[in-house]
Amino acid sequence: MTIREELELREQEILAPWASLSVKSRGRMRDEVPCDIRPAFQRDRDRILHSKSFRRLKDKTQVFLAPTGDHYRTRLTHTLEVSQNARTIAKALRLNEDLVEAIALGHDLGHTPFGHAGERALNRICPLGFRHNEQSLRLVDVLERDGRGLNLSWEVRDGILNHQTSGSPSTLEGQIVQKSDKIAYIHHDMDDAIRAGILTEEEVPEAITCVAGSTTGARLDYFIHDMIRTSQGRDVVTMSGPAEQAMKDMRAFMFRRVYSDPVAKAEESRAEKLIEVLYDYYYSHVEGLPAFFQKRINDETSRMRAVCDYISAMSDHFAISTYEELFVPKAWSVL
Repeated sequence: MTIREELELREQEILAPWASLSVKSRGRMRDEVPCDIRPAFQRDRDRILHSKSFRRLKDKTQVFLAPTGDHYRTRLTHTLEVSQNARTIAKALRLNEDLVEAIALGHDLGHTPFGHAGERALNRICPLGFRHNEQSLRLVDVLERDGRGLNLSWEVRDGILNHQTSGSPSTLEGQIVQKSDKIAYIHHDMDDAIRAGILTEEEVPEAITCVAGSTTGARLDYFIHDMIRTSQGRDVVTMSGPAEQAMKDMRAFMFRRVYSDPVAKAEESRAEKLIEVLYDYYYSHVEGLPAFFQKRINDETSRMRAVCDYISAMSDHFAISTYEELFVPKAWSVL
């Protein structure tokens, strides 16, 4: 018996009856020989962690575009916080931690430079539309590993595609990531907003603090504990009524005070314009695309998709430096 088979047996002994078992995965897009050490979902987690798309998250905006402080979240730190929250919940509910972690680490791989500002710009300018969850799936299915994709398990791909609020994950592990994503971004965005001086802890409405606590840490602890208590012994992942309402109140408060704040969002219109200019340029000059993307163009649709693929993969700094290289005049000198 291989180590992988031993671990698969252990899953069947330990995990809850409604957990996703590695041995019962619906499989991959292409059949491959199983690893002798790692179950399927652990193998998927490792593939995502070692991907180029994952490494690029370190220089992609979470909420605050190009912050000058060292402690503001990036898309990478957001992903890690989602993963940690999700693993804590999965372990307590005896669900599959490897599956939860794989989904969490992969859920935002398709995010554009400049966060949702870049996503809005591409969605607006490209006739095909653009949604980062669909792009995340496209990356792991098609674009990674020089066009071979990561060939992930069906359950991981389903969780990545359906991680947004509007999605319907097919597994409980996917449901955990979906809710952990919201918990993470609301809490760390509030923490960053307080650090930036956009709001103070005293301004957080009493309707929130009296239910969930008066600090970021206390509120995070409350929501995670509530989800575990409410979901224990059930084949659904959910929160209690008071917690759901507190979460809605927090989200509404953040949209009022932070997500639409003119100081926090002052540079977003410029970022959107930059993305639109890059799209227009590369759509008209596909010869400027790297060879990998040029080879994928064979008609009008694939032309638009290739341009979106290239621009959405850029980090913030790379997008800015590319724009400067293409459009900002350089000082002339005689050698």
